[in-house]
Amino acid sequence: MSRRNAEGGSGVTTAAVFGEVLKHFREAALLSQEGLAKEIPCDRSHVARVEAGTRVPQDTFAKKCDELLGTGGVLARLWDRIDWYPQVEHPDWFRRRAEMDEAAVALREYQERVFPGLLQTPDYAQALFSRRGTDADEVASRVTARLSRQQRFLADDGPMYVAVLDESCLRNAVGSPEVMRGQCEHLLAVGRRPNIRIQVAPSGLFGLIRPRGSMSLIELPDERWVYSKSLDRGHFNNDPALYRRHLQTYDVLRADIPSARDSAALISDAMEGYEHHGQARAPRGDLDQEQLQRRQRRQLHRDRPRFPQRRPRPRQQDS
Repeated sequence: MSRRNAEGGSGVTTAAVFGEVLKHFREAALLSQEGLAKEIPCDRSHVARVEAGTRVPQDTFAKKCDELLGTGGVLARLWDRIDWYPQVEHPDWFRRRAEMDEAAVALREYQERVFPGLLQTPDYAQALFSRRGTDADEVASRVTARLSRQQRFLADDGPMYVAVLDESCLRNAVGSPEVMRGQCEHLLAVGRRPNIRIQVAPSGLFGLIRPRGSMSLIELPDERWVYSKSLDRGHFNNDPALYRRHLQTYDVLRADIPSARDSAALISDAMEGYEHHGQARAPRGDLDQEQLQRRQRRQLHRDRPRFPQRRPRPRQQDS
């Protein structure tokens, strides 16, 4: 929990107000917490914690409640006006990084395999956390925490944010083709903001000098930090020499890869690929089954052991 929360800032009050408003409309609709949870759907405990002001809901939760309770969009409008950031619980090892995001004047990131948290859509983040076997409540909490970090960078006066994405981010399938398509579409949208630049480092481009792994270069008002992450830990280093060395590698890499505009074309190609993903393999009834059987028979024929065939010897002509 952030310092503002600990001091009893407005975030706690507004979260509690949202919970009270939700409870009012739920009871007016003669629905229990369990009944509303079944309609959303979600766990009853999630509804209870939102009403108690101890759980941050997603915007989709507010919109769904508006729809189910017939509020005329009151909850969604209230959700938009609340500063949820102080309400977010980050893992202990990541809390320090989240606090740096609050104060950063510039942020440069290099990312491999998965998109940076600051660029993830709700669906992508949910799919990413869900595949780790985390329960639904914990997934919802982590998604909310991740999305909360984006608000400051997506604001009209947000700090400068430059992201260099290894092409593996575009190719590493997360969730479904629809999730990946939506993620690519989101990249194109946020990349048009004046404070955000997104570039892609193609995997087939030879001679690139890349960082050894995903990293962030965080510029604060009075200091510079290099942040990297291992399996379950965050690593921080504010050695000026180390920062300059990584910044040089980063700047050279940006100069050697496609520009933000050209990278947008690469992202568009990936988005189109996910849009048409699987269409060529769409089931076509008996014809597909017959083709599958033919391929299996050909494979069995290829795998069958081969024995030398005896050929008849040519007849010797009488002299």
